[in-house]
Amino acid sequence: MRIMVDADACPVKEIIIKLAKKYELEVHMFFDNSHVYKDGYSTVYILDKGADSVDYALINKSFKGDIVVTQDYGVATMALSKRAYPINQNGLIYNDDNIMSLLTQRATNQKLRKHKKMKGPRKRTKEMDIKFEQSLYLLINSKL
Repeated sequence: MRIMVDADACPVKEIIIKLAKKYELEVHMFFDNSHVYKDGYSTVYILDKGADSVDYALINKSFKGDIVVTQDYGVATMALSKRAYPINQNGLIYNDDNIMSLLTQRATNQKLRKHKKMKGPRKRTKEMDIKFEQSLYLLINSKL
């Protein structure tokens, strides 16, 4: 088991590294080339900014049993098809039961955004970090 991270906009990288070190898990961080990142622990991949290049590189390097941290429902869907375990930055563990409704909601929201201005995402809270850490901890322990 490894932890694969869609890291461009990932706000929980430090939590991932903390738990990975505790359980001696490899971490692979995927960024586009507008980022520079070093944490001294992760394997870091810097990819061209091409459309979805980070997403495809992450999925191509993922295997059955890996944990995939992403907020992208498309990446989560591809991870599920590889029998990996996708989780988002707020601790939601994607699965075959919830991914279709999430994809449908995303499509609906895209249509709404075309017709009216919508608010951006909520400001990140400490509670979100705690929820993510708890969910990642449970996911790691259930798969070891």
